[in-house]
Amino acid sequence: MGASAPGAPARLETLPNTKLLTLEGDLAAEMVAGIDRFLMRELEASVKMRADLWGRDYTSPEAYARSVAPNRERFLKYIGAVDDRGPVTALEFVGTTSSPSLVATGAGYTVHAVRWPVLDGVDAEGLLLQPDGDPVVRVVAIPDADWSPEMLVGLAPGVPPEAQFARRLAENGCQVLVPGLIDRTDTWSGNPRIRMTNQPHREFIYRMAFEMGRHIIGYEVQKVLAAVDWFTHDAGADDAHIAVWGHGEGGLLALYSAAADPRIDTAVVSGYFQSRQNVWQEPIYRNVWSLLHEFGDAELASLIAPRALIIEACRGPQVDGPPPARDGRKGAAPGRLVTPPLDSVRSAFERAHMFYDKLEASANLQLVVSGDGTGQPGTEAATKALLGTLVSDAGAPAAVKAPGEPPTDLRGAYDPRPRLRRQFDQLCAFTQALVKHSARVRREFWEKADTSSIQRWRETCTSYRDYLWDEVIGRFPPASRPPNPRTRLAYDEPKWKGYEVVLDVWPDVFAYGILLVPKDLEAGERRPVVVCQHGLEGTAQKPVHRDMGTAYQAFGAQLADRGFVVYSPQNPYIGRDKFRVLQRKANPLKKSLFAVIVRQHERTLEWLRELPFVDPERIGFYGISYGGKTAMRVPALLEGYALSICSADFNEWIWKNTATHRRYTYMFSPEYEMFEFDLGHTFNYAELAALIAPRPFMVERGHHDGVAPDEWVAYEYAKVRRLYAALGIPDRTEIEFFDGGHMIHGKGTFEFLHKHLKWPLPK
Repeated sequence: MGASAPGAPARLETLPNTKLLTLEGDLAAEMVAGIDRFLMRELEASVKMRADLWGRDYTSPEAYARSVAPNRERFLKYIGAVDDRGPVTALEFVGTTSSPSLVATGAGYTVHAVRWPVLDGVDAEGLLLQPDGDPVVRVVAIPDADWSPEMLVGLAPGVPPEAQFARRLAENGCQVLVPGLIDRTDTWSGNPRIRMTNQPHREFIYRMAFEMGRHIIGYEVQKVLAAVDWFTHDAGADDAHIAVWGHGEGGLLALYSAAADPRIDTAVVSGYFQSRQNVWQEPIYRNVWSLLHEFGDAELASLIAPRALIIEACRGPQVDGPPPARDGRKGAAPGRLVTPPLDSVRSAFERAHMFYDKLEASANLQLVVSGDGTGQPGTEAATKALLGTLVSDAGAPAAVKAPGEPPTDLRGAYDPRPRLRRQFDQLCAFTQALVKHSARVRREFWEKADTSSIQRWRETCTSYRDYLWDEVIGRFPPASRPPNPRTRLAYDEPKWKGYEVVLDVWPDVFAYGILLVPKDLEAGERRPVVVCQHGLEGTAQKPVHRDMGTAYQAFGAQLADRGFVVYSPQNPYIGRDKFRVLQRKANPLKKSLFAVIVRQHERTLEWLRELPFVDPERIGFYGISYGGKTAMRVPALLEGYALSICSADFNEWIWKNTATHRRYTYMFSPEYEMFEFDLGHTFNYAELAALIAPRPFMVERGHHDGVAPDEWVAYEYAKVRRLYAALGIPDRTEIEFFDGGHMIHGKGTFEFLHKHLKWPLPK
């Protein structure tokens, strides 16, 4: 290729009206690093920015509850706790002739194996600790994900006696319900007929659920709230004093459940509460869309206020990462858990105190420190605080009763794994049912789109484009810096010259690419542009170089040879976990990686349209693989692209992300950044193409492309073809199948570009 050597005089040549580009080194890597710095600042700034999303009214508890109700509704949406629960009028005792439902007898209580209904086909299972007399308090005691209910009661080893707070509550006259959680092992994460993974069970469910607007967190909050449903029903006319107490993952669920449901009078959160600015470092199953945009732990505490909240600063679960990768098992996302630092706990606690103070309810927020903040959960102080808060009208006990002996499991060597397997399978099946019915939900979502004319289509699609940008992709503000274009000559080919280009977007964030300019441009001539987008781990050079493999076919260089102006932008999906972590940092801000990419392309389009040799009405987009993913999203949002071609990516995208019965899915792969919150109920690829319409749209598909089978591609594309026909413009969309793999074919697509960008075919 004709790349200039570093320091050669040709590199001093620039495009007119630009400065000389002097940056050296790996500009793609520097782009990713700059975006990382930008997102870290956004994470830090989010703490102060959240206030704009709240309209708290402190004039009375009732006014306050009304004022935060919209925030609570959004919170339920973001954690996926949106499905209707059935009534819970009774618990079901779980037993067989060999394993009785009566599990144990303790000091003043009995233990029963129980289950209760939650969602369609989904039950909660665990243990009921029933006091011998009337319960003084009804408590959902939530263990950490790697603690079984039996451990929290003392029926099985694994939790120190002093941390067995479910048992200690029962000894003090509480009715206690202990649900089992999905754990962090990887036993069933995968499909043995296709591929197994080392994803923790929680991550495996998270992946498919996130795409469907659900979450492992939301599912388990629903289980807790179903327990609250039963407590409320069982109490009858009596005033049911209800509490939740959780540790580790259970602490998260206790906090979230109390924030979600005002029927919970008190929450005890052990080994979890802190500043959440580093949530991106935690396991991916704690990734919640929009969490830090609106809800830090202190803001969630404000949804509990003025009810009682007890924070127990104590040892949290220590998770160094997912189960180790090994033969036949890989693909899990990185992430670790450590004990919340005491200064972080105190900082979040003080922020929460501001809300309680304004409600004149400061006494209802308490901090209990176990040892130096790393001691065991279940302290006597936390237990006393819970009991004192909830039964103060009847007179709290002067002291917590002395611990009794842990009970003995009457079932003998009980194995909790079948119970866990049922819980895992139920949540997988429930989520897969959502996938099955998602096409109907998307049709209902799109009911207001009007195909009666092109004009009406454009008008009625505006709200859908806004929804995609605001609720799925995430909308950062436009570029805040002048473009300050810098260029330098990098290629000198017989028919064109190529220039590296850098444009500023925000502090630390720039757009980078390569512009190919034909040498036969005449004075005053304006030509069409094709933006050629590389794929995963690609660079701006790949569409340009003629010796970078068969997948790209140097399609940018080929199009420049044909007389098009060509721009090859660098997108930030490069560097493996370095760019995937960007997604982890962006999601809690209600953003995705594409929230950055869209603004980079917007800045690029602005600059391209100002070039004297570019026709601003004839700028097309052509992307391969991950660049095809870009071709579905960026032109759907930016109408400055006159057409879009998706190569080696178009398919039934929701199946692609969620299917557990086909090998093509991202459920089994390392691409943990692929999942977009609730995309499955709003935008499949046909709906994204609908936002490109009435502009021309094309799919390029190799029969042997492992992205998906032809059947998936044809099925999804048929919806696009039907839409264009309904709009009276079937000639504006095409699909080309060819006998090849994951690659640019460059036949029908080139003809499509010549036709719709109005540039003559080469002789």
